[in-house]
Amino acid sequence: MTEENKNKKKFALWIYPETRKLISDWYKRDNCQSQSEFIEKAIKFYCGYISAEEGVRFLPAAITTAMAGMVDSLENRMARLVFKLAVEMSMMMNILASTAEVDENTLRRLRGKCVADVKKSIGSVNFEDVAKFQKGE
Repeated sequence: MTEENKNKKKFALWIYPETRKLISDWYKRDNCQSQSEFIEKAIKFYCGYISAEEGVRFLPAAITTAMAGMVDSLENRMARLVFKLAVEMSMMMNILASTAEVDENTLRRLRGKCVADVKKSIGSVNFEDVAKFQKGE
């Protein structure tokens, strides 16, 4: 008797004849030394299956919660950055407006051009291109 077998306990097992036939037909195909080994492996496999099934039910909630937290954090950070950028832009516009004499018609045309530029460049307007435009190049 091996050391492993010394710890095993014998108990009565009631199963249907067709289940018993499955065991006797399959235990050797699974390279099991005995039908008991096959049954034990089957029980462990089934317990793992149930455990994984419970994990699948839990996992989407955990992933959803984690993703929501990440998105909220990113949203808050982006909102703060956009606010800071808006403050800087407001300061720059006020300084420029105090020194530049631009009529309302020119501002309206410039706004239309800027909207088109931003749309065309997907928000990536660079200073060099604006400077060239203003110089008429």
